[in-house]
Amino acid sequence: MNNDSKKLWIPKGDPKLLYDFLPGDTSRQTHALREALRALDQLAPFDRAITLLDLGCGAGSSYDAFCTSERAIRWIGLDILDSQEVILRPKRNLPFCAYNGVQVPLADQSVDIVYSRQVFEHVRHPKVLIEEIHRVLKKDGFFVGSTSHLEPFHSRSYWNYTPYGFCELLRDAGFRSILVRPGIDSLTLIGRRWLHYLRLDALFEPFFTVESPANLFLEAALRVLRQPTERRNAFKLLFAGQFCFFARKHSDHELVVHKPEGATMLGSESR
Repeated sequence: MNNDSKKLWIPKGDPKLLYDFLPGDTSRQTHALREALRALDQLAPFDRAITLLDLGCGAGSSYDAFCTSERAIRWIGLDILDSQEVILRPKRNLPFCAYNGVQVPLADQSVDIVYSRQVFEHVRHPKVLIEEIHRVLKKDGFFVGSTSHLEPFHSRSYWNYTPYGFCELLRDAGFRSILVRPGIDSLTLIGRRWLHYLRLDALFEPFFTVESPANLFLEAALRVLRQPTERRNAFKLLFAGQFCFFARKHSDHELVVHKPEGATMLGSESR
């Protein structure tokens, strides 16, 4: 965060709690895939193969997005067997693995990036799973993705997270360099849910990857008021339906988290 921004805005109350996790480069709405590609760009050396775990991979759609990048990527898809997305998954010859929703069946420090798009609102034991993610990540590896803040109940979701609360879960597990960014706004998500019953929810699909209406309004209004980037992010996160997170496992902040007994590799599943 730059010094000019700090002079313009002295956070108080709830925004002060979130301040350390607010990016100062941009306040634009983002999405999980964009953040994962940002993480890929930061991994060096550029010519080495990257192991990427898609946690909650569903149908495996992220495989196509990641494997078109310039990096050599070993993609692994992980999900529970009884999820609706897995049940309806088309047959693809991809390295799919199954797990029990808690124990990740991979070795310690074996993954460069863990990618998780809109999964943690469905996770019954988030604290334990985040510790497992920290365990399987290599030193300086990334955990990136998105989850729900103010989103209607869907697909057996257990929770909505505040951005601050999720950052605290990440920090407790040993992650550092944690950032949160706004995703689609809550009003648009709620409107999309209403239109779902009229089978018109597809009209709102573009707003997952471009600025949604409330985010456009907040961005314009806060720029007119000459608010710094961090404060624009704070306002957007306050009303976000979903938010993105970006965290790194640092070699100088190691947390010893032992793999629970019974976590065994389940192998590949050809679909």
